[in-house]
Amino acid sequence: MSASGRSYWLTEPCRIRREDNSIRIERTDGQPVRIPITDIRDLVVFDNADINTAAVSLLSRHGVTVHLLDHYGNYAGAVTPADDMSSAHVIRAQVTLTADPQTRLAVAQSLVRATAANIAWALDTDLLDGPLERLPAQVEACTSTEELMGIEGNFRRTAWGVLDTLLPPWLRLDGRTRRPPSNAGNAFISYLNAITYARVLTAIRCTPLHPAIGFLHSDTDRRRNTLALDLAEPFKPLLAERLLRRAAAQRTLTTTDFVSDVRSASLSQAGRKKVAVMVREELATTVHHRQLKRKASYEELIHLEALKLVRLCLEGTTYKPFRPWW
Repeated sequence: MSASGRSYWLTEPCRIRREDNSIRIERTDGQPVRIPITDIRDLVVFDNADINTAAVSLLSRHGVTVHLLDHYGNYAGAVTPADDMSSAHVIRAQVTLTADPQTRLAVAQSLVRATAANIAWALDTDLLDGPLERLPAQVEACTSTEELMGIEGNFRRTAWGVLDTLLPPWLRLDGRTRRPPSNAGNAFISYLNAITYARVLTAIRCTPLHPAIGFLHSDTDRRRNTLALDLAEPFKPLLAERLLRRAAAQRTLTTTDFVSDVRSASLSQAGRKKVAVMVREELATTVHHRQLKRKASYEELIHLEALKLVRLCLEGTTYKPFRPWW
């Protein structure tokens, strides 16, 4: 898998085929698009896709992951390479760290503190000052990751209530709902959270880490890649709540971008295209990185976050989760 390749976002029904050493994307309403396999970092599929074994074989050989989002924006799964970049040496160290209760708890606590700070930064309001000030003491008092998840959940529920005060009525969450989302605001958050998870998962697979060996979510979710869930937490506010607030302020989204049914909502095809454009532009945004002394995109920041955990495993370097500094 090439960390320097591009991510391709498939927002319409399509067929994915192999053509020599390229991938051919066949859309129902346009000419086929041919992409050299060496140019693909991963594929994110928003709609129905038909892929054959020849294409899967080529993608797998070059370490390309195909991320699949379902109708409601939930992360449905992935077509992953047979071989990845995982290292036995790194995985042994990763298992040792996550098996140690004190180390696992320390990393999990730092993730919860950073995530809460990032949510407050993304919403940019003093309404979260009180809960944010009380959070460190609550986190310090936790003795297990289950307790930490509860603290984080309480803070997020408070933050979603605050977010609703910044949104028009039709985009408000009115409480977080999933599988399926109950309204437009929840549908947007579900899609963006799934995309963030997909970006993090791709970043982890560009490192020697194993995506299923996590810290915060290690004992709470056995069905998914718990390390990807962990590293997605600090970035969700940047790519979900922040973008929802911006879209509402700029009136980028309209009711026609969503399809609503009884107790469920999802993005329409036009809505998925808008979201794909918004996320691509956001991930391409660059900031000056103080340690690297150069500009780095948000996409690269996610990859650098995974490398921090590699250093934790190999060098014992203290892990400090991502926090915006700009």
